[in-house]
This record gives sequence, C-alpha cells and structure tokens, in this order.
Amino acid sequence: MKKIYSLLAFISLFLLSGCNVYNFTGTGTIDAKTFQVNFFQNNADLIEPGIDRQFTLALQDLIMNQTNLNLVSNSGDLTYEGEIVDYRITPMTATADQQAAQNRLTIRVNVRFSNRKKETDDFEKTFEFYYDFPGASLPTGSVLNTAITTIFERITQDIFNESLAKW
Repeated sequence: MKKIYSLLAFISLFLLSGCNVYNFTGTGTIDAKTFQVNFFQNNADLIEPGIDRQFTLALQDLIMNQTNLNLVSNSGDLTYEGEIVDYRITPMTATADQQAAQNRLTIRVNVRFSNRKKETDDFEKTFEFYYDFPGASLPTGSVLNTAITTIFERITQDIFNESLAKW
C-alpha cells in the first residue's frame, strides 16, 4: 500500500512540474530565455569600495541559481539595471555614557527591470535592507562581510520575487 501512495505522489509531482503549473522556485512560467544584469554603480554618499561589483554578481548568481535563464551581456529578454543609492551607518541604541550600543548598516538599491517579452512587468523600484551590529565593533573585516552578505541576500531575493516570482 505504501508503494502505491509513493508512486501516486511521484506521478503527481512529475505531472505538475511537467505542465509548468508549479516549480520549486515559485517563478511559474517565464517566457524569457535570457537575462542581463548591468553593472550597478555605487552612487551613495558614503562609498564602500567593491560593493557595486559584489551586488551585481550576487544578483546574477541568484537568478542563475533559481531559474533556467541564460546570462547574456546585452540584448537580454530580461534586463536588470540600477544603482546603489544609499550606504549608511547609524547608531540605533546608546549606552548611559552616550556611546553607541548598537549600529545599523543600511544599503538601498534602485532597480530598473524590463521584460522585453511582457512590458507590463517593467518597473523601477527601490529595495533596502539593514544589518545591526554591536556598537563596539567597527564595520570592517568579518563584521562588514557578514553585514553586506546578509543585506545583499535579502535585497536580491526581494528583487527576484518582485520581477519573476510575483509574490
């Protein structure tokens, strides 16, 4: 009896994935075959070297890992472009002697998305996320790497959801 249920579950899963009704990334059906991610220039007032390249690569990697789309350098069916517009560190809480007990790194990215196959999906939107770290720590080294990785994971997933998953 267990074999029959297992077989039915497998067949159902096969049929659902074969009909493009559902897939595990949540993207549904995508008419596009290619995508391009143009370089996201860092236009923030406070510049952290290298985060523009790091963000561009993080967005490319996420889309390649969660879809069957091919990355191209120009004339993609889907195009992502924009700029990093804000990079700031602000104190969040203070100690009794007016020292920062906790700081927050916030990064905001402006994204322009265009879909050549379905222009009604085009948008321009700002995505932002933050990372809190102890006030005694400086935003350098492993603290900075962890913060940027965490922030970019969230922002790129939000961009993916807005442009492809429609969540």
